[in-house]
Amino acid sequence: MKARLSVLDLSPVGGEGTQAEAMRETIAVALAAERLGYDRFWVAEHHNMRSLASASPEILMAALTQATKTIRLGSGGVMLVNYSPLKVAEVFMALEALAPGRIDLGVGRALGTDGRTGGALRSAGSEAFPQYFALLNAWLLDAGGVEPITEAHPARGIHASPSGPSHPDLFLLCSSPETADLAGRAGVGMVFAEFIARTDGGPAVSAYRAAFSPSAFRQAGWAAVATIALAAETTEAAERLAAPMRASALAGLDGPGADGERPRFPRIEDALVFLEARRDDPRLPAVLARAIVGDPETVRRGLAQKAEATGADELFVMAVGPDLDSRVRSLELIKGGWGVVACRRP
Repeated sequence: MKARLSVLDLSPVGGEGTQAEAMRETIAVALAAERLGYDRFWVAEHHNMRSLASASPEILMAALTQATKTIRLGSGGVMLVNYSPLKVAEVFMALEALAPGRIDLGVGRALGTDGRTGGALRSAGSEAFPQYFALLNAWLLDAGGVEPITEAHPARGIHASPSGPSHPDLFLLCSSPETADLAGRAGVGMVFAEFIARTDGGPAVSAYRAAFSPSAFRQAGWAAVATIALAAETTEAAERLAAPMRASALAGLDGPGADGERPRFPRIEDALVFLEARRDDPRLPAVLARAIVGDPETVRRGLAQKAEATGADELFVMAVGPDLDSRVRSLELIKGGWGVVACRRP
């Protein structure tokens, strides 16, 4: 197994918990990931979703710089068009100052929410992404002392603070080969969000490698695939723990409820009843296929096969489970037999 293992945490609201509790649980999961030797720990950005608590990954990352000591910390990701590129550069240069050599900036092209909420965020829209991305690159490299902004650059005379001596590593989050191609041409890292795209990451990894051009960020390509995995001591236990996630995903295909919210299943028993009632739903097999679920050997084998099939250098495992204990235990079981020594930088 050559692929490295990292963790993506969406700050899910488990059981009858609150969003505030979910934020604190993410810190506990990060500490477990560091103890277990995972390479990176990334947090996400979602808005106006009661089932996910992380709307400000930079705030969580700031807390994590003080709670952790060695694991790399990143955003999976910052939805760039929602913000000023200069502000994003300054926020992540500040994080780099707090944890030098440990900060990853993963950015996405989407809004991370619905269009109406995007309007409330004053999002510039996805069509602004290329310009925003170019400005972000320039300000990060300038602040890191790598490529000073020249007089001919549109951002001349404007510098991101605090300055270097180092800068965050930059990644582009992808859900299609087209975006992966952009990441390759930009010479940054690429992470394919397989759980969002609901398709195999192999074509995106191939597109990225074919398009890759060395840059100040990296001389060689680095491609990762993010997927959902849940391990327990037995396959039966894992299937039971996966029920709320699967029931929520299947019910979500019906659209939001009368209150405008997507349904949640805080209790495993209710989720099992729902799935049994929907066992003939033609959409159920696709929902079941979204995650690698089972005993530790089954999950590790599934992840290894995914790494080999896609050609990924790294796998991000989404930390899932109906509660904090199951999420941490799943990460323990997966990493326990993986056999890859974590490192701070690729």
